[in-house]
Amino acid sequence: MAYEVEAPKYVRLAQTIQQRIEDGTYPPGTKVPSENQLVQAFGMSRPTVVRALELLKRDGWIESRQGYGTIVRGRPADVEQQERRGREVLERDESRTPGRLVVVDQVPVPARVASVLGLPKRAKVLMRRFLVEVDGEAVELASSYFPAGLVEGTELGNSEPLGVGVREHLEGRKKVRFDHVTERVSARMPDAGEAELLGLPDGVPVLSVLVVARDASGQALQVSDVLLPADGQELEDTYRLG
Repeated sequence: MAYEVEAPKYVRLAQTIQQRIEDGTYPPGTKVPSENQLVQAFGMSRPTVVRALELLKRDGWIESRQGYGTIVRGRPADVEQQERRGREVLERDESRTPGRLVVVDQVPVPARVASVLGLPKRAKVLMRRFLVEVDGEAVELASSYFPAGLVEGTELGNSEPLGVGVREHLEGRKKVRFDHVTERVSARMPDAGEAELLGLPDGVPVLSVLVVARDASGQALQVSDVLLPADGQELEDTYRLG
């Protein structure tokens, strides 16, 4: 059984403020709401608000200017690097990617995926699980989940690697339109199957990048749980968990 570690309150608050910066609620160059305003708006303690702002400063979303207050800087350059993970999952040509397709099957929807897809518990979804390998070493395990209605009339259920990206395949076959991707990074312990595929010893956690691809209406078309070993220095630099 996989256990996901819920982010602490200050991290969740930082993520909410970050989303408001990205959607233009807090435009670059404007002042961030004061600590008092944030305490009242989100119902959180002052220490939680202070830690959230410190995290956003550290990651480059906001900055303090003497005599003026805390200012929104906007999207840091390294966020683009993080978001490539989601684009790679959607655009990956499995036939040309080093690695192998390890599972294509109808499975009970995981709880963290069911809530995103709006499905009841124990509903069945199609899972495509692809293990990315570099020089024979497992570096990423991507499990992508699709609602049954989206799979009909496609080749997603075939056990052969796709020769085009999922996005291109679905947009061509189902006339759907992928509009935007959101990502949520957390740490959790892998289940036995995941650990075996990634070659991890007992007790080693993974980073889980939950990638949700949606259409313009906000409907989730695909949910991918991308697992990466959490003990690599490169991953620590790229995915800042606070």
